[in-house]
Amino acid sequence: MSSTPRGPAPDPAGTLDVDRSDSAYRDWLKDAVRKVRADANRSADTHLLRFPLPEHWGIDLYLKDESTHPTGSLKHRLARSLFLYGLCNGWVRPGRPVIEASSGSTAVSEAYFAQLIGVPFVAVMPRTTSAEKCRLIEFHGGRCHFVDDPRSMYEESAALAARTGGHYMDQFTYAERATDWRGNNNIAESIYRQLELERHPHPAWIVATAGTGGTSATLARYVHYLQYDTRICVADPENSCFFDGWTSGDADVGTDCGSRIEGIGRPRMEPSFLPGAIDRMMKVPDAASIATIRVLERLTGHRAGGSTGTGLWSALKIAAEMVAGGRTGSVVTLLCDPGDRYLDKYYSDSWLAAQGIDIAPYTDALDALLATGIWRDGPRPGGREAPAAP
Repeated sequence: MSSTPRGPAPDPAGTLDVDRSDSAYRDWLKDAVRKVRADANRSADTHLLRFPLPEHWGIDLYLKDESTHPTGSLKHRLARSLFLYGLCNGWVRPGRPVIEASSGSTAVSEAYFAQLIGVPFVAVMPRTTSAEKCRLIEFHGGRCHFVDDPRSMYEESAALAARTGGHYMDQFTYAERATDWRGNNNIAESIYRQLELERHPHPAWIVATAGTGGTSATLARYVHYLQYDTRICVADPENSCFFDGWTSGDADVGTDCGSRIEGIGRPRMEPSFLPGAIDRMMKVPDAASIATIRVLERLTGHRAGGSTGTGLWSALKIAAEMVAGGRTGSVVTLLCDPGDRYLDKYYSDSWLAAQGIDIAPYTDALDALLATGIWRDGPRPGGREAPAAP
């Protein structure tokens, strides 16, 4: 009775040999990797902007302006790293779709890179994602697939990849490992290089926000690797579990609803968020985040998204603490994406009213800070805060 062999038959010398190489695929892969790497060569480094603080404070506050990337956000770096990671691992294949769970900006950037190498792209997003982000995804050739519950994005993305034979990129798992945190022009290396000629070249604090957690992981690892004294603070919005998970040490903590500050805050502790690497966390009210970006526009002319406000609010609180303690130095935070993506949200008074958000007390607190150097308590303007890690 004959049977079909389950595996490769040994040659006369007993060696098992399976060759799955495909010259057409390898040619496509080399070209795809070349195109993604060439994008980095074509992209100049992003600007480091000064935020105007009173000169006598002796403190310099900078915003790393990631909105100047080709796809307009901090997520351009992440998307490039994820595509290189997926391509070199053999996960991204010609003709097969790339699927991503995203609240918008990562999907815009991944749609750009998918179009660059000629593969389909589908973004699985909350139905509340801003209309401008959806337009940008479609502009770059992607397709939007909406879910009503943000917590279902992960399962829906994996299921969609299985149905289509595509690859679920899964930024929330792979963000921290796809980026070369030791250098290679990552965001941390860029910040320190740009500060070399400033009066305080090694910042006392770098403030980040967390969506995947990949940026804070990169910053913290780089600082530890090069033995700088810089501390890393993560600012977390309402309706996000990162703060509670960090303070409690509970990896299973979660929330029942999604963040109103698009791009940051998650309903679960994401695998790429590394609690042990960071020094401090702040829980920032959404009203404070929105008030801060409006003050930023008034003082600098730069209109930014809500996540920038979350980080800048925390950076200003740290600057106030340094003033109170008689310390000088520099603080860096991120301008994550442009405010033009949120004209119907954070820059709309009718949207604020519908959400029950009153930014006036927080605007007053910021104006008082910049006038006096004193951080005023007001309506809990600092939100909740965890002490710095020992």
